[in-house]
Amino acid sequence: MEQRFIASNAQPQQDAYQTKWQAPSNIALVKYWGKTPPQLPKNASLSFTLSDAQTQTEVRFSPLGAPTKKVTFSILFEGEEKPSFRPKLQAFFDHIIAYQPFLLHYDVAISSHNTFPHSSGIASSASSMAALAACLVDLESQLSPMDEKRKLEKISFLARLGSGSACRSVQGPTMAWGTHPSVVASSDLMAVPVNDIHAIFATYCDTILLVDKGQKQVSSTLGHKLMHNHPYAAQRFAQANSQLAALLPVLKDGNLDAFITIVEKEALDLHAMMMTSDPYFILMQPNTLHIINAVWQFRSETKIPLCFTLDAGANVHLLYPSNVSESVKAFIGSDLLQFCQNRQCVHDAVGTGIKKC
Repeated sequence: MEQRFIASNAQPQQDAYQTKWQAPSNIALVKYWGKTPPQLPKNASLSFTLSDAQTQTEVRFSPLGAPTKKVTFSILFEGEEKPSFRPKLQAFFDHIIAYQPFLLHYDVAISSHNTFPHSSGIASSASSMAALAACLVDLESQLSPMDEKRKLEKISFLARLGSGSACRSVQGPTMAWGTHPSVVASSDLMAVPVNDIHAIFATYCDTILLVDKGQKQVSSTLGHKLMHNHPYAAQRFAQANSQLAALLPVLKDGNLDAFITIVEKEALDLHAMMMTSDPYFILMQPNTLHIINAVWQFRSETKIPLCFTLDAGANVHLLYPSNVSESVKAFIGSDLLQFCQNRQCVHDAVGTGIKKC
């Protein structure tokens, strides 16, 4: 157990407490794929924090007459009860109770909604768990005061236990998660900011092309498990750590050509692991490949530094500097929306992390 994250001085109070936080999603540039309990990555990862794809979560903590053996909670999403969310939340509370034992003295009423369409194919576990963790640490800081740095560390630590990538949504614009010799203060337990980046990346855009909004045939949870016996796992973990080391000076210097090469290679490497798992699977769709080829042709013809990356799914994230956004958005409208489900996309940009509402 990580002793420094235990709420040693936090004593429950008799009054109800209500708080509301918002947290963004994030997009990994260097991917993590493979983990060990409790949510520890097999390789370091690095991401852009997003701005507009947010989850807003309000929590009301009502004191109980006597402590319970498990956290008592309810969940409303978009104003409706969501029984399907309960198992994941119960597992999360079971994980964190050692670090926030005062929660056993409260009824925890959670109300949450996304600023992006639900079931749009945009992963919301990162933003939702980061927002919930922020609410929990907000209460803890009322019971046992802590400085801002420790708050952010505790939020990232707790968010990780709900969803690994959630720890990278707490701050921005660039976050690293996983112990790595090239990242100062890096840790498997929480994400840390990478502050030495070129100004061009602080205003980078991310347009998410919604190729397939349905449920994936293989969940990310299962995909991570399949790395345990993967024949190329060790090489992949070493490769990711090597590519993260290569990306850091690129982010500092603003070398867009090198950025494109590393980011696109990382996306394809991730999906190569899926295609060589046992059992093997493919999450890309034909329209994913149409978009990738169109991006390559557009970049070759225009020299505009547009590139793609992929999460564990069919949707495509297009990354580009804000100073070329007009040209890129025109290209998206004329050439790429035809490959999106219902011609849908979400325009976003790099952001700075959680915020109290």
